[in-house]
Amino acid sequence: MPAERAHHVGSWLLRLLFAMPVVSWLLRRALRPRGSIQVMGLDFPGPLGVAAGFDKDARMFDALLGLGFSFVEVGTLTPRPQPGNPRPRMFRLPADRALLNRLGFNNGGVEAALPRLRRRRRGIVGVNIGKNKDTLDVDAASDYAACARMVAPYADYVVVNVSSPNTPGLRALQTTKALRPILVATRAALDAAVTRRVPLLCKIAPDLTDDELDAIVDLAIEVGLSGLIATNTTISRDGLTSDVSALGAGGISGAPLKARALDVLRRLRTRAPELVLISVGGIETREDVAARLAAGADLLEAYTGFVYGGPLYPSRLQKRPFPHRGQAPPSHRPEIAR
Repeated sequence: MPAERAHHVGSWLLRLLFAMPVVSWLLRRALRPRGSIQVMGLDFPGPLGVAAGFDKDARMFDALLGLGFSFVEVGTLTPRPQPGNPRPRMFRLPADRALLNRLGFNNGGVEAALPRLRRRRRGIVGVNIGKNKDTLDVDAASDYAACARMVAPYADYVVVNVSSPNTPGLRALQTTKALRPILVATRAALDAAVTRRVPLLCKIAPDLTDDELDAIVDLAIEVGLSGLIATNTTISRDGLTSDVSALGAGGISGAPLKARALDVLRRLRTRAPELVLISVGGIETREDVAARLAAGADLLEAYTGFVYGGPLYPSRLQKRPFPHRGQAPPSHRPEIAR
């Protein structure tokens, strides 16, 4: 089955499973995380959540929480609906435990997702926001602000996504000159929409240079961001076993991103001890989780690891509490998610 169709079928089956009250109660009880972490003023039952892109339209966050994830980041949501890039646009690379995607912010628009977010009864849900493909870069701040204003009452935190490689020109918004007005406008929109302080983060690419990473950290501190999410997919093809020459453009996620995501995390933590850092990319085992926490991550998010790890992946990785951020990981045999 093609990767994108398999995702939609699996999502439907998961929602159906958790629509059964008795089954839902039993699964939530059996699979819930065994710990507690306080980050951004929120009480997380564990460190591992679902990265943006898995639940683009906020349709399945409740079921994902039921599987044992500690939080879910929905989106990317844009002000207006858009179909994304032409299909096929997602490909499995099993030899590399990776995915290649060029989805392009396909979603039904922020307004369509609001009723589902409004009905949320439990768990921590963040919202990832972006600009529409046809919005000029000079008008990008208004797109982000519009989304932020609408989701503010329902989001536990909000993420500005300027790092997807699948929307032409989007990554150019990661320069401090382009990013500053976006972050300022988004922060102002959140503050105007609700009285509570909604945490605001920015998701960055793994392909930035060290100087670019340092500049974004300095900007994040300057404008009062709560933190950064590192990293999005990579456009690099280095180290791949699979021949992807015929698949075309797109971002790579999964195991090939592991080393770079860890390097970026370490640099960010050294540069900004006070920022919240959510690490993403190549998280497959409890050993990976422990290593990211030891390197300075406050929380972690998964996508491709979940695809290859199966439905018990979140509970398997969080079945026992972890040491706090900055502590050395325990020495144990890695538990590969099959």
